[in-house]
Amino acid sequence: MTDARTARVADLVSHYMVLTKEVMPQMARDPAIKWPVQNDHCFQRIVLDNVCGGPWFDHLARPAYKHLSRDQAVRAVGLCEAIIAGDANLYELNTKSLIWRGKQPR
Repeated sequence: MTDARTARVADLVSHYMVLTKEVMPQMARDPAIKWPVQNDHCFQRIVLDNVCGGPWFDHLARPAYKHLSRDQAVRAVGLCEAIIAGDANLYELNTKSLIWRGKQPR
């Protein structure tokens, strides 16, 4: 777990990238884990949309990971870790993200 109080923004963003590009997609391939998404970009969409309270591209320049504030990076890592631990409901977070984007949740 990252100590968010002392971590640098670059370290937080790096940790967020590892979680969304490696850890979460790897976990999603486990048949015992029933997540609504499996691809890294989907995890990034869900996490950043929920951190921003709407579509991330309405709040951040592209590429988003290079423009995260320290607070956003802390919250992104925290949300990833909560999803991984089963303390945050990925289905609900995905549904919110899709609704914000005007898409029908599956």
